[in-house]
Amino acid sequence: MITCRNLQWGPAGRPLTPPLDLHLPRASLTAVIGSNGCGKSSLLKVIAGIERPLSGQIELSVAHRGGIAYLVQQQALDRQFPIKLQDLVSAGLWRSTLGRPQRRERLQQALRDWDLEHLQQHSLRALSGGELQRALLARLSLTDAQLLLLDEPEAALDESGIALLWQHIQRWQAQGRTLLIVSHALDSLNQRLGNALLVAASGCRYAPIRELLTRRSGLEKVA
Repeated sequence: MITCRNLQWGPAGRPLTPPLDLHLPRASLTAVIGSNGCGKSSLLKVIAGIERPLSGQIELSVAHRGGIAYLVQQQALDRQFPIKLQDLVSAGLWRSTLGRPQRRERLQQALRDWDLEHLQQHSLRALSGGELQRALLARLSLTDAQLLLLDEPEAALDESGIALLWQHIQRWQAQGRTLLIVSHALDSLNQRLGNALLVAASGCRYAPIRELLTRRSGLEKVA
């Protein structure tokens, strides 16, 4: 699904890590961990095609149109933009070929799945951080993308929201989707998934997350 060969990324002329070679198979679930500023979010943007790599290659076994869905961090949004929550969520259907009744049904189902029905007429600025995060996740869930790139999906979620998130992550993986998740919630990751990619200036390492967590030197600065 994802193959990186001699991949480097970061500011022009200043790669954040040594070259990365990595292969992640279809339907895999992988965490991306490391210290603040090490390049985790930038790596997701490079894979998504939002930023260009400094060198190397990425091969993605996905459809050219709509094959990738990327969950942005909340600070990338303008919460003053005059749209309602239901409009934000429905943007996940913009590539859909379904008719209007089917699109409306899928939207309402996503709002129910993420406990957002009672908020659908609210403006973005009227939402709490957790409500906005669930809306962004609901938007992503409406896509048919086979590669899901989630940048800190647990941000602002309460305990029930986190439980809901992981129910969906498990469902997406069971559907054969490939997931790459940037997160600082190491304890939660350790309980829920097997493998992780540790990003560090000294080099990246892909291994079972329990193995990486026993070598705390590369994770001491994780916030």
